Amino acid sequence: MTCQEVQDPTRLSLMEEQLKNILRGCEDDEKAGYTSFSVGFTHIDRRLHQMLFADRDYESSGVNKEISSPSFKPKITIDRCEEKGYSVVTVRCKDRAKLMFDIVCTLTDMQYVVFHATISSDTPYASQEYYIRHMDGCTLDTEGEKERVIKCIDAAIQRRVSEGLRLELHAKDRVGLLSEVTRVLRENGLSVSRAGVSTVGEEAVNVFFVRDASGNPVDTKIIETLRKEIGHTMMVNVKKVPTSNSKAAESASGWAKTSFFFGNLLEKFLT
Repeated sequence: MTCQEVQDPTRLSLMEEQLKNILRGCEDDEKAGYTSFSVGFTHIDRRLHQMLFADRDYESSGVNKEISSPSFKPKITIDRCEEKGYSVVTVRCKDRAKLMFDIVCTLTDMQYVVFHATISSDTPYASQEYYIRHMDGCTLDTEGEKERVIKCIDAAIQRRVSEGLRLELHAKDRVGLLSEVTRVLRENGLSVSRAGVSTVGEEAVNVFFVRDASGNPVDTKIIETLRKEIGHTMMVNVKKVPTSNSKAAESASGWAKTSFFFGNLLEKFLT
């Protein structure tokens, strides 16, 4: 295992055909499964996971009482499969689009290899099991390792939850803008739970769903500090986001069934 991207077209073609067979199952319909590969490109959702993981957002994950309510909070356990020498990560939470993607991205960024997985959905909940080892072949043997993996997966799941305070920032599009904004938010004690970036002409529109790192409501003084610090270069709009208990609010927001939304701005950081 080299841990490098696969570039051999013959190998990619074989993998694609094998995955199509798995997804198609017993059906003869060619549309039953669809598989494609992108070489030399980092998925923009994956890039956001990498940025937030590097920013250690998982250290403040789960402190929001509304998000951490028993009806929503993911249940994550880690056990050892002695027979096969794997650590088994079990996740049970509300099912949604890209749940498996978020978990696998997190495990990969933490240098764990997924050897097997079982996925099932019993509406509205999903149950997922991942049989993993560290890249060096070791399992998760210490409580500290297990706790860190649980925190990181929990944070990855919650990143798509739109609760807290919605900051909409308008500015002239330029290289380094996203890094500058996230730095300012972090320095003011705000934790980003979700982000969206798009461009309209030469204008960049940055949307961040933020919470106080301690789990308390965002202090209005912090917002005023933000306005003073970045208000001279961009327009700042602030809106309180209803809790996830309000389905009507989720539908109205337009974010309920979508993933992280990124436009041309973030793609500049990926090329």
